[in-house]
Amino acid sequence: MMRFAFLLLLMTTTGAALAQRQVKLKKADNLYGAVKDGERFDRVIGNVIFVQQKTTIYCDSAHFFKKRNFVEAFGKIHITEGDSVDVVARSLTYDGDKRIAYLRRNVVFKKLGVATLYTDFLDYDRPRNQARYFNGGRLVDSTNVLTSKKGYYDIRTNMASFKREVVGKNPDYTMESDTLQYNSSTKVIYFRDHTVVTNKDGSTAIYKSGFYNTNLKASDLTTGQMETTEYKIKGNEYQIDEIRKLYRARGRVVMTSKEENLLIFGDDSFYDKQKGISKVYGNAFVAKIDDNLDTLFISADTLVSIENKDPKKKRLLAYHRVKIYRHDMQGVADSLAYIAKDSTLHMYRNPVLWNMGNQMTADSVYMLLTNKKIDRLYMIANAFVASQDSLKNYNQIKGRKMVAYFANSQIRYVTVDGNGESIYHALQEKEIETDKGKFLITYTTGMNKMICSNMRINFKDGKVNNVSAYVKPDATFTPPHEIKEADRTLKGFNWKGDLRPLRKDVVKRPVNESQSE
Repeated sequence: MMRFAFLLLLMTTTGAALAQRQVKLKKADNLYGAVKDGERFDRVIGNVIFVQQKTTIYCDSAHFFKKRNFVEAFGKIHITEGDSVDVVARSLTYDGDKRIAYLRRNVVFKKLGVATLYTDFLDYDRPRNQARYFNGGRLVDSTNVLTSKKGYYDIRTNMASFKREVVGKNPDYTMESDTLQYNSSTKVIYFRDHTVVTNKDGSTAIYKSGFYNTNLKASDLTTGQMETTEYKIKGNEYQIDEIRKLYRARGRVVMTSKEENLLIFGDDSFYDKQKGISKVYGNAFVAKIDDNLDTLFISADTLVSIENKDPKKKRLLAYHRVKIYRHDMQGVADSLAYIAKDSTLHMYRNPVLWNMGNQMTADSVYMLLTNKKIDRLYMIANAFVASQDSLKNYNQIKGRKMVAYFANSQIRYVTVDGNGESIYHALQEKEIETDKGKFLITYTTGMNKMICSNMRINFKDGKVNNVSAYVKPDATFTPPHEIKEADRTLKGFNWKGDLRPLRKDVVKRPVNESQSE
């Protein structure tokens, strides 16, 4: 008895399930019986309506294969799925067992209140809640228009996936990709492959993964490339806020100047598009590339690039613990400003520069670069030049202002304007002969000390050669045995050779990394 009741329940349940899957003809103006390839079917014409569960199919005419639960519909096709899906097309075949609608020609698939999909070839898979197209389609909503060769739309999640020749259009940008996903409910775009985004101002960005919220105009991206007015920016991660025009890149950041051979490296970067200000920090350094020898490297805690329509106002700033390295020049300072328009480099707060064996300091320093080489160095207030000779003596020059003139990357001469003082140790070379052969020795013949308002110090091979003084010079020469230790240095002398940076102190990672993808 129990077994019979179970079988009866199973048959009832199975029958109910089959009845739910059965396509039913609800209405038609005319119905004719017909046979095709030995199979009987109903030919229905005029105001035809089929139903299956919550799905309703409207058409002008149809062939209804009731036995195999199959419909071929013609004319103006209209399908509704509850109150969420509305579809029109010019032809349809519908498999009631699989519950898949094959729609062709002028298909318009609407997820009501969310998005509309246009195509000529659409398969609507009801069990999977998917609308798939494979020969070109276009998805439109209130924010974006996306087209591609292939794609599918998940009705339940509102997630659209696009493949091959994907193009997205928005009032603010156009994007091109091979693979892209878009949620038409949340308005979030998901980057799945190499995607180029061109903004309405003409700037471009390249993304490979991550997402962009088109409502909030904000992104969280991994891998790719952003672009500002003056720089291309690469990093491992990106965050974009289009409403406030704020952009951030993290992880092995490289900023490449579009106008000059300038690269900026760091761990983190921030760009304020409205203000035209870019900041890079975390192992930050800049490389002004001319060639392998003349490349100028600058490192600092923070590097700032300021964009401006006026070329004279464009500049690169470096803040705190600034270090400079070039094969012919090294330096340190608290802060620095590089102005590309006139190729000048300004150093502030305890600046120190080294060239060959010469150390140069002042309250502020700026240098002029001409044809990629140092042309002049201006030392403003408390200027001091010092160098150490082969006998460890310190030659020194000080004054209110100084200008150092260079030739072939070496100091040619220095002019002193106001309160000039100098100490210069005269050296002599002498050849001596011993049992072991001939030797050349160097010795001091005395120390020249001069005080004069204006002076000129000439250099040879990067070393002091002679001193010329103007307007009532006061000069003394002291023989070696009469030189007192206290007289060997001028007031304010401070040798800072231990601060002189090496290349490895400034260049934090390979410069050719900027060329890698």
